[in-house]
Amino acid sequence: MAPVRVRQHVNPLSQKYQTPVHPLDWEKVYANFTQPLHLDIGCGKGRFLLEMAIKQPNWNFLGLEIREPLVQEANALRDKLALPNLHYLFCNVNNSLTPLLSHLPANTLQQVTIQFPDPWFKNRHAKRRVVQPELVTELATHLASGGIVFLQSDIEAIAAEMCDRFTVHPAFHRQAMQWLAENPLPIQTEREKSTLSRGKPVYRAVFVRS
Repeated sequence: MAPVRVRQHVNPLSQKYQTPVHPLDWEKVYANFTQPLHLDIGCGKGRFLLEMAIKQPNWNFLGLEIREPLVQEANALRDKLALPNLHYLFCNVNNSLTPLLSHLPANTLQQVTIQFPDPWFKNRHAKRRVVQPELVTELATHLASGGIVFLQSDIEAIAAEMCDRFTVHPAFHRQAMQWLAENPLPIQTEREKSTLSRGKPVYRAVFVRS
């Protein structure tokens, strides 16, 4: 069977992606649904979360991705490795966070990562970028007090725009005003490794939920 071709860029504003997901039954998704949850928005192939789930079995991990074939492959690998604290979901995060997070047990969501999102360089495509004010508001509503949001990109303008969106929301404060020299998490994404191996900079920031 020939491998499925996966588009690198998917327009989240197209009609195909306007139906929000149904809420998850968290008790069925995870072996222990009361563990703290790490949400990775735009998880791609999911390898970052896979390694995180192996390294931190006392956390649950949820990856959201708009390209369905990647989600299917990631969940198949999850099943093969029998990881009870890992799940991937096909959805458009910009219309699905509310039904997903509204049904979480209180204070469960404690960590969010948004790493190397599609930059959509043209100004007329800026609305397609994942970090919109509405997304920041949703995360502020559901992230536990003291929870963190970790942002990174290899494009400084995109990293700066993401930071600006979180900075203007009163629920978040940035840990350090300068870009972080190191990744505070124990696992790097494939894109991060590739960028650093070419001697290119990565622009990182952490925001804390007040």
